[in-house]
Amino acid sequence: MAQYEHVFLARQDLSQAQVDALAASATEIVEAQGGKVVKTETWGLKSLAYKIDRNRKAHFVMLNIEGPGSLVAELERQNRINEDVIRWLTIAVEEHEDGPSVMMRKNDRDKKRRSDREERN
Repeated sequence: MAQYEHVFLARQDLSQAQVDALAASATEIVEAQGGKVVKTETWGLKSLAYKIDRNRKAHFVMLNIEGPGSLVAELERQNRINEDVIRWLTIAVEEHEDGPSVMMRKNDRDKKRRSDREERN
């Protein structure tokens, strides 16, 4: 089966529960199309480089997906319909990354730096 990474950006005014519900609905779409979501990561609320539909920030969510190519078309069609999703990107990958993604490792590294700084003061 083909492997994909699907990242979508949700509007900034959504609660974390609503973002989790969006991820769950994306998982349901994938499973209905005969695929499987291997891993789901919520990267949190991050600033955007430029405004998108009057949003300066967005909730970032990544899904690692295994399945046929037809499920990508359906998943992107559903994203196009959903008003809460402002951008998405799906790429085919050779294999999924083991452990946390680069974004999650960056968050851990930043938290460690902040705690080190606080200890020095």
